[in-house]
Amino acid sequence: MIERTALWQPWHAAGLEHLRLLENDASAIADSLVIQLIDHQPFRLHYEIRVDEAWRVREANLDVWAPELRQLKLLSDGLGHWTEVTGGALDPLDGCVDIDITTTPFTNTLPIRRIQLELGEGEEISVAYIRVPELSVELVRQRYTCLEKGSDGSLYRYEGLDTGFVADLPVDPDGLVLDYPGIFRRLPLE
Repeated sequence: MIERTALWQPWHAAGLEHLRLLENDASAIADSLVIQLIDHQPFRLHYEIRVDEAWRVREANLDVWAPELRQLKLLSDGLGHWTEVTGGALDPLDGCVDIDITTTPFTNTLPIRRIQLELGEGEEISVAYIRVPELSVELVRQRYTCLEKGSDGSLYRYEGLDTGFVADLPVDPDGLVLDYPGIFRRLPLE
């Protein structure tokens, strides 16, 4: 079992995220706590994301306190079919293999690790986009393109195809975002 830890801070608001990533040959578990302000209101998000050996999301559990508790639990077959924990199908999310949580840069790691783009390659994907603190979920289209690739890290262009938002994301060798320009920055652990 390999364990990694990362800390991110928003660029323009108070807050902090502490991620603990546990990975073995068969799966990985991301367990994280995010404390931030949205519209001058504090919230706390705890999320746990489980992926299989191919980095396909299989389970996502989110708890938000803002100020009352909200919970979201999603299950996936890894092939783009989602259900609620009660077993009800979430047909509007069909085709989504990844999730994107608005308040963390970690969920960019999911498609980066899963798709394994070579230098110059790009791919359009559909993701289950989760807004915090309300925990609403919708399908959105995104594109990732590998701009630089190296043993000490890589650079990916992220494009929100429905919004026109574009950001170039430097990542470490494990695919964890180092800097999300203007939104999040990774803190050193020394």
